[in-house]
Amino acid sequence: MKLIIQIPCLNEEKTLTAVIDSLPKKIEGIDEIRTLIINDGSTDNTVDAAIQLGVDYIVNNGRNLGLAKSYSRGLEASLFLGADIIVNTDGDNQYCGEDIVKLVQPILQHNADVVIGCRDIEGNKDFSKFKKFLQKFGSSVVRKISGTDVPDTTSGFRAINRKAAITFSVMNTFSYTLETLIQAGRTGMNVTWVPISVNPKLRESRLFKSIPDFLSKQLFIIFNVYLFLLADEIFQLDSFVLFSSVAR
Repeated sequence: MKLIIQIPCLNEEKTLTAVIDSLPKKIEGIDEIRTLIINDGSTDNTVDAAIQLGVDYIVNNGRNLGLAKSYSRGLEASLFLGADIIVNTDGDNQYCGEDIVKLVQPILQHNADVVIGCRDIEGNKDFSKFKKFLQKFGSSVVRKISGTDVPDTTSGFRAINRKAAITFSVMNTFSYTLETLIQAGRTGMNVTWVPISVNPKLRESRLFKSIPDFLSKQLFIIFNVYLFLLADEIFQLDSFVLFSSVAR
């Protein structure tokens, strides 16, 4: 059983050491653990730092492609390298690497295809009251659309098995979190979640400029993914009705 831990990075030279040092070296049930960096056009010494830290694989985007594309390229590389389980974590050291051990357990026990590491939104000291409200409200909307019970749908700390990695197709250019979760739930994958811890914030997010910017982009993603999946389901139903009519 091979686990690849992928880390999308954009100028993470200062935080990468803490991220790599916290990753588990051994997990019961896993024969091989490897690390993979997706360098999204960093202009600092992220790649040099990764090499010095002994990262096993490095994917260079060449230019900044964004988080969604970097995540997808990481999955493609991990599948090519023979990963049975893929864990995604952030390069800013937000998530505690030690939690990867419990993140992969449902997959190792064949109880899940996708496992989301969920933060304690209410207890997160780095979240304002407004952001906590948006996180909870947004997650409730995604739960209804996806048919899952994940309380923290925007968490990027997640484990997926090989089947899920092959199935996912990220269409937007902003983020993979909501789109892949909705895909997983609507296509019948077994999705679960585990509580995780977070580290103190080391820097502000580079993913979005402001809360309104983040909200508008996520709503756009939810709307488009839902329409796409709904159209696909309608097409499948029409095909079934047509086939049934011809069969008669």
